[in-house]
Amino acid sequence: MRIPLPELLRVRLRDRLRPSGGDSPGWSPTPALRRALVVTLALLVAAVLTGRADLVVLATPFAVGTSAALLRRPRGLPVVGVSAAEGADPAVAGDLVEGADLHVLVDVRARGAAFDVALVQREQPPWLRDRTRARTHAGAVPADAGTRFTLTGQLARWGRYVVPPVRVRAAACDGLLTCAPVTSDSLAVRVFPRTEPFAADEAMPNAAGLVGVHRSRRFGEGGELAGIRQFAPGDRLRRIDWRASLRTGELHVAQTLSDRDAELVLVLDVLHEAGRSEGIDGAPSVLDTTVRAAAGIAQHYLGRGDRVRLLEYGGRNRALRVGSGRRHFVAALEWLLAIRAGEGPHDPSAGIFARQILPQQALLVVLTPLLDHRSVALLARLARSGRTVLAVDTLPDSARPDRENPWTPVAFGLWRLERRNTVAQLLEHGVPTVTWAGAGSLDQALRDVSRRAAAPR
Repeated sequence: MRIPLPELLRVRLRDRLRPSGGDSPGWSPTPALRRALVVTLALLVAAVLTGRADLVVLATPFAVGTSAALLRRPRGLPVVGVSAAEGADPAVAGDLVEGADLHVLVDVRARGAAFDVALVQREQPPWLRDRTRARTHAGAVPADAGTRFTLTGQLARWGRYVVPPVRVRAAACDGLLTCAPVTSDSLAVRVFPRTEPFAADEAMPNAAGLVGVHRSRRFGEGGELAGIRQFAPGDRLRRIDWRASLRTGELHVAQTLSDRDAELVLVLDVLHEAGRSEGIDGAPSVLDTTVRAAAGIAQHYLGRGDRVRLLEYGGRNRALRVGSGRRHFVAALEWLLAIRAGEGPHDPSAGIFARQILPQQALLVVLTPLLDHRSVALLARLARSGRTVLAVDTLPDSARPDRENPWTPVAFGLWRLERRNTVAQLLEHGVPTVTWAGAGSLDQALRDVSRRAAAPR
């Protein structure tokens, strides 16, 4: 069987250009190279058959140009590297926060000769919003050097994600050779939740640490005036109240309340998920509100020197040890990334009431959508134990039943009414419930629980 001449040339070129050793694909001839060879060969054959020298002259540019281009053949396939640019968020330096832009840096390097053009193709994951709307990027790559392509997208939601591999194809030798697609490695990224703006002006009800910014009920060095008493040995001279001393004829000093730190325990109810997460700019789900609120509250109190502990109610029943400072805030964000809604194999209440986990003087903030009777029972049990408890409602207003029928509005209204009754009953048991709304969400509730904690029993 005879093989046609163009096909024979294509097969021999492919075998000649394939690198020896290994099964990885190499450079393959393009249709332009095959056309140049066919035209050159046809002109030379015609010149021999007809004896015309002008046909040889016409074939010379094709032969010389093709040979000169093939002399600049690359020594290997493109080398592709993928990395992520560091985020510029001041709260978590070096990491990414939802709503920010993710810049994926794709470095394409040529070994030997230059690439005429390199095409970078990418997939679009659902958690990354494309800003350029271009799936393919092109650029030239110099010899023994590299070219950097920047792929930009907005991070739509917090979590741990994997950037899909990019595919790179290159053309060299004036477009006469092309390589098979080279696939890069995938890139793992961490997207921390954006902290909701939160600032509580009220002090903690039970400040019992060693040093901090909260007013305690103990006398000591601080900025809160507690009263005036007679001078006693050991009092500092700067504490003398000269008005009272001149009026009474005896030395009197101003007595202050000491400033101390407090312990905050955040209990995250993740038994159920409700609502549909639409990303950072859309409607949140229960899990979105819970994670963002927990991050905001932890950032606020850790920045003031308090100690914060996180507990899961549901899910895998995880717990984050108590700590303070910036390093503990980063650890809390890492802990929040692994949170999942659902019921684990163990009882969610098992071990949560241990003395070493829930100190008596700690403020308990329970982030819950109040969708399960077990969550209500947890709040009631915590209140009966004598601890200071505050419930934060994380159910979004956009949450609706998945399935609807003509009776859905009536049933949903009755369920809302029953839920309001549950909130009222919790308030009667000493558990105020507030809806999360960012800054100032907890002020009124903290004022109430502080007044209740200071009242005589």
